[in-house]
Amino acid sequence: MLIIPAIDLIDGAAVRLVQGDFNKKTVYDENPSQVAKRWQEAGAGLIHLVDLEGSRQGYPIETETLRKIKSSVDIPLEIGGGVRKIEDIETFINAGVDYVILGTSVALNDDFAKEALERYGDKIVIGIDAKDGLVAIKGWETITNREAISFAQKMESFGAKRIIYTDISRDGMMQGVNAPAMKKMAESLSIPVTASGGVSTYEDIKKLKEIEKFGVSSAIIGKALYTGAINLKTAIEM
Repeated sequence: MLIIPAIDLIDGAAVRLVQGDFNKKTVYDENPSQVAKRWQEAGAGLIHLVDLEGSRQGYPIETETLRKIKSSVDIPLEIGGGVRKIEDIETFINAGVDYVILGTSVALNDDFAKEALERYGDKIVIGIDAKDGLVAIKGWETITNREAISFAQKMESFGAKRIIYTDISRDGMMQGVNAPAMKKMAESLSIPVTASGGVSTYEDIKKLKEIEKFGVSSAIIGKALYTGAINLKTAIEM
């Protein structure tokens, strides 16, 4: 199982929100490039980035920050947030990212999903944020009536190669991972699932490791790394 550290970005700084609430923001480091270096030195093989303000505004904002991070590490980067058009995908790719995560744009537009996956193939990762099994969009500020698993299956039929599944009720709450939901999602697909949201203890990592055989191939860890609840090197060794 691949352990993926997350860096959430606002105004060029590494921050964390509680359940996507922009009014509940903690700034952890003003220099995300240094954070990325630390994660690489601890053994990370991939770093997960989120352009938080971009997700709310609907276009990429942290491209310059992304370039700085890219120049500071030599491991792959993935980024999501604010990608609504093909040009936005190009913006992030040109800034040096290896994978672009599509969420709101594909939840609202099947044709865009098809075009992006046809053009960019495995450079596209589908991000599905859900609460109570329903897809959330626009920086988690809107809950749709679209069922997360059926949406994931449709994205797989369009050619998606990986799904990032986030339980937003757990994200940033340090309440533990929703392993049953992750297992259910993975069992419904034949492509790998990255678990996200609520990974806050080593026990959570063990729970995800136990369902790896069902298709949960990786896990994103955010707040727990910044609070010190989880040491990245120890998690990777596990």
